[in-house]
Amino acid sequence: MSANVVVVGAGYAGTGAVKSFEDEVDDGEAELTWISEHDYHLVLHETHRVIRRPEVESKVAIPVDEIKSPATNFIRDRVTDINTDEQTLELQDGEAVDYDYLLVAVGSSTAFFGIDGLEEHSLTMKSLDDAREIHEAVRTAGEEATQSEPAQVVVGGAGLSGIQIAGEIAGYRDDTHAPIDITLIEGLDEIFPGNDPEVQGALRKRLLERDIEILTGDFISEVDDDSVYLGEESMPYDVLVWAGGITGHEPAANSELATDERSNRLHVESNFQTSDDRVFAIGDTALIDQGGDEQAPPTAEAAWTAAEVAGENLVRALRGAPLKSWQHKDKGTAISVGEDAVAHDVIGVPINTFGGVAARTLKKAIAARWIAEISSTKRAISAWSDM
Repeated sequence: MSANVVVVGAGYAGTGAVKSFEDEVDDGEAELTWISEHDYHLVLHETHRVIRRPEVESKVAIPVDEIKSPATNFIRDRVTDINTDEQTLELQDGEAVDYDYLLVAVGSSTAFFGIDGLEEHSLTMKSLDDAREIHEAVRTAGEEATQSEPAQVVVGGAGLSGIQIAGEIAGYRDDTHAPIDITLIEGLDEIFPGNDPEVQGALRKRLLERDIEILTGDFISEVDDDSVYLGEESMPYDVLVWAGGITGHEPAANSELATDERSNRLHVESNFQTSDDRVFAIGDTALIDQGGDEQAPPTAEAAWTAAEVAGENLVRALRGAPLKSWQHKDKGTAISVGEDAVAHDVIGVPINTFGGVAARTLKKAIAARWIAEISSTKRAISAWSDM
């Protein structure tokens, strides 16, 4: 009797693991079930493009039927509970699903850190619907504003997501000539915190060139209907987008699996096994042990490179073979700021930080390569100009 293998999640981690498992498994060896709330994979690191141009969504949302093999069973539903004793998954709408081996790759949810009013009054950027909502909010605010009283758009969190969101809002403003002021807030002392000062400076320069105000060194302490508070100072806003952190996503956070108390993400060995040896986890869902006190970063690059090994390890597990360990190797960073981009510490490139055509091309190539791997070269070529 073949084993029941289940993958939950259609982000980079889940999608990549499905492709890897399908490549590794023999016919009749296992039945693969893929569960996700959405019937498409979202190229999340390019979804900010939808804020500026909603028509781009057809390029960043790839139907699962283009990705999976016909033998893989896809269920569109939300997993609400993982019962490791019974080896079952409870679904929001459908019947429970049994598993012999499970890979959890449900991503993460936005962390609001208990800041009063933040969750109630901010927009976030985790889905295609979120990108559409940000676009509509910015468009409406711009249409209702005047040159003497421009709309105030505030982006909280100046990590990779916050920078790219601010850049696309600026692109929309410039395309439409809408009266919009944009402010990017970061509680720490510099944007893109924890990274090389050279890349921080390059990003700051491009943000300022796009008339994006940058405020650093003060954390948001409270948000109400019309103001963001930085300590005792207040700042009015018409649109507030929050990109300030991540936390574990249900059902992982509510399971009996070993979870980090602070982030609610699953503790995972370097072979992706959780505290239950029949349950694996990768992507933003997991804190993947990298030795010492290090964990793999919650990035798209880490998710899709881990997914290749995770899919193979699922096959190895059902065969009773030794599992492979995985070590993240950073190949560099590429961040878009509207139509411009900055690349940093790219393997094989002698220049540490660069922008211009080379950085823009690299950013496009990363997205196109991923799309080609999970779908087709034709789709990757079609998406190129919009990335």
